[in-house]
Amino acid sequence: MAEQQFDVAVIGLGALGAATLWRLAEQGVKAIGIDQFTPPHDLGATHGKTRLFRTFCLEHPALSNYARLSRRLFQSLEQSTGESLLSITGGTIIGRPDSQAVSGTLQAAQRLGVQLPVWSSTELAARQPQHLGLRSDEVAVVDNEAGVANPEGFIRAALQRAQQLSAQVLTPVRVDAVQDQGAAVRIVTSAGEIRASQVVIAGGAWLTRFAPDLPLDPVRTIMTWFDPVAGYSLDAFPVFVREISPQLTLWGHGAQAGGLVKLGLGDVGVPRTALNLDNPDRHITREDTAELRAAVRQWLEGISPEPASAHPCMITRTPDAQFIVGRYRGNILVAGGDNGHAFKHAPAIGEVLARQAQGNTVELETAFIDPRRFAH
Repeated sequence: MAEQQFDVAVIGLGALGAATLWRLAEQGVKAIGIDQFTPPHDLGATHGKTRLFRTFCLEHPALSNYARLSRRLFQSLEQSTGESLLSITGGTIIGRPDSQAVSGTLQAAQRLGVQLPVWSSTELAARQPQHLGLRSDEVAVVDNEAGVANPEGFIRAALQRAQQLSAQVLTPVRVDAVQDQGAAVRIVTSAGEIRASQVVIAGGAWLTRFAPDLPLDPVRTIMTWFDPVAGYSLDAFPVFVREISPQLTLWGHGAQAGGLVKLGLGDVGVPRTALNLDNPDRHITREDTAELRAAVRQWLEGISPEPASAHPCMITRTPDAQFIVGRYRGNILVAGGDNGHAFKHAPAIGEVLARQAQGNTVELETAFIDPRRFAH
């Protein structure tokens, strides 16, 4: 491949990279996306059929504006490509009033000037009896804007739309080096060299290889699906997040038509197996699902505690559980540190990165995700 020159190159075409390439293409930027695999695939962080979508984001109040923009962009991409990407089903956030889940959700709603309904423990038990062991002081915040998103469909649609708008996609091609030479960035790949005025590295767990000084912690987590017990309707399992204790959060994506219930445990602040990027462990053992099986048995009615299906996944954590998105140094921007909850914000993050790569104004708050917050 002869050396090519682009305005922006995007390395890594998972959710954040594919979104960035799409938004660059929509804005008329000459861009190329590069991935070591052929997305969508199940070898990184963006896969698993469904992802939880929440508007009033307990992780940081500013993320609600990202979620609102992402919803509009998901819908725009659906119209452009015909792919079904987001289903708004509503959901409940459950915990004690002072829990991060409940207080964070209400704080995010307040910032947007929205007053969310709050059910008492008694009301929740009557409306959603599948939740077992409710304490008298637990409440449920009702997020009618919550729902379920389609990760593989989004990557497929974003890359399709980007290429329709003249972006190039190079796969499966490995990037061996990224060298900022001031006037341009030299990208050495297994298919030849590329030059770009700006580079966005959205490599997921592999971002650690290009930005080793950033505090990124790639870990292995398990995505798990469950069957209902005989005679139990899956309609009783809408989207939910339940903070049982600061160390234990149980979440569910709700059941899609003809599908299983996807359930999992929170990953932030709890031990997870470190990743060997050269040889990731893709074998699932009984030990991998033991904690979740015990939680399903204790806290949920109507679900068989034996997983119907389980699959390994990668997430990358940061010390403050916020993303690392923005200008890293010179002509290089980065997108990583998903902390297991970035997918819902991918379209908005792609818009942020596309604007930053062009030196344009970004309307969303970005200081809390800026890579430079970790500079020494």
